[in-house]
Amino acid sequence: MTTRRKELPAKAAKKKNLSAIKRTRQTGKRNLRNSAVRSRIKTLSKKVEEAAAQKNKEQLGKLLRDITKAIQSAVSKGVLHKNTASRKVSRLSRLANTVLNAPAAS
Repeated sequence: MTTRRKELPAKAAKKKNLSAIKRTRQTGKRNLRNSAVRSRIKTLSKKVEEAAAQKNKEQLGKLLRDITKAIQSAVSKGVLHKNTASRKVSRLSRLANTVLNAPAAS
């Protein structure tokens, strides 16, 4: 007893619209680049939060400059919206300032 699968009708061949093919190619490239940029921002954010938790002032200042630069670069490339970028920078700066401006424990 073998079960027979119902045969599906063959799909129609895709049309070879040159602009659609080019658009697909461009989208693929942008998707790779954008995901790499977003990944870098997330990694740097985690490093800033880690440095803040460890109260490492020297590393925190350097990382804050790096992430601000990376976020602004993402805005200029159109990966992030300017308000999103501003919010991320603001939150990370506020976190860093709590550590950097904290009175030294004696």
